[in-house]
Amino acid sequence: MEYKWSDILDIAIDLSETYPEIDAQWISFPDLHHKICSLKNFNDDPSSSNEKILEAIQMAWMAESD
Repeated sequence: MEYKWSDILDIAIDLSETYPEIDAQWISFPDLHHKICSLKNFNDDPSSSNEKILEAIQMAWMAESD
């Protein structure tokens, strides 16, 4: 399954599984953006993200890690 920016929960789950050593609470948005774009299943325009989307993904990743 390929992810788009709107697939917030799927991206968060993949981030949680790919980067279990990272505390999502402390990741910067530029680093988060890079990690999302580097995911194997991510297939969307990197310039289509914004702070609101990144924040939603970060919050979902934090919830997934609990």
